[in-house]
Amino acid sequence: MSTTVTSPASLRERETDIRRHELAAFLRSRRERITPEQVGLARGARRRTPGLRREEVAQLSAVGVTWYTWLEQARSIQVSAQVLDALARALLLDRSERAHLFALAAATDPAPGTPCPTITPALRAMLERLEPFPACVQNSRYDILAYNRTYGLLMCDLDAIPPEDRNCMWLAFTNDEWRAALANRQETIRTMAGKFRSAMAEHLAEPAWKTLLGRLRAASPEFCEIWERHEVVAPVGDRTKRFVNAHVGGLSLEHTNLWLGPSSGPRLVSYVPVDEESRLRLDRLHALARTSAQAPARPSAQALESVPVTA
Repeated sequence: MSTTVTSPASLRERETDIRRHELAAFLRSRRERITPEQVGLARGARRRTPGLRREEVAQLSAVGVTWYTWLEQARSIQVSAQVLDALARALLLDRSERAHLFALAAATDPAPGTPCPTITPALRAMLERLEPFPACVQNSRYDILAYNRTYGLLMCDLDAIPPEDRNCMWLAFTNDEWRAALANRQETIRTMAGKFRSAMAEHLAEPAWKTLLGRLRAASPEFCEIWERHEVVAPVGDRTKRFVNAHVGGLSLEHTNLWLGPSSGPRLVSYVPVDEESRLRLDRLHALARTSAQAPARPSAQALESVPVTA
């Protein structure tokens, strides 16, 4: 009696085929539940299709009708994260549905939108207990995943910043308040860009990294000039940083990284005063923060809502 052995390649091909069919069925089901009125389209007199037509989804997503038709037919075509993002918006997917869409396509979601598994209740409690010392959790892309109240007022009012913009690189190059708070801004942004380039070497193909890089290039000529130098800076240990806070004035703080995973993963960043004047000013800043916010440690509401532990 002969035994058929399935090769790993055949198993992967079969899994990919199953994913394509599941993705196609999911897209059809989501398309058929949306009325034209929900997305600002006229229903028309001869509509027989429940929900939206394929060409309407293609129009809303800015993709070709033929290409979208092939996608719903489970054909073997490549789907970028940017196109999946457009489809998720066109089909009015909620957070869970969006995550399911990207999972079926075996793609990384470039836009934050789901809770970050790195930020546990225990970690939020730790951030609170560190007050009045400013503290936050960042990943190697400089996304701010969570922060305590004092950190929320250290360089700008982070609560007023859209979740998708809570990124130290983005704020250092585009936000006037954040820029003004950096006492040694030129040195700081050059170092940050070098660290970002070094970290990105392991994430060159990941949409979230490419999206941030594209946004920075489009928004900041200063970033473009620094980026073109191709400088690389390795992560460094603790060191003193100086800030000019809009509420309490100058602060000299010792910067400490506590890694929550591999050195390229998330880290808890804390700032401890190096002199008595800075300590007193941090106390005043903490008192201001307590009057303006109730939550002990604020997660970055996007996923920035979904940043994996190895981000």
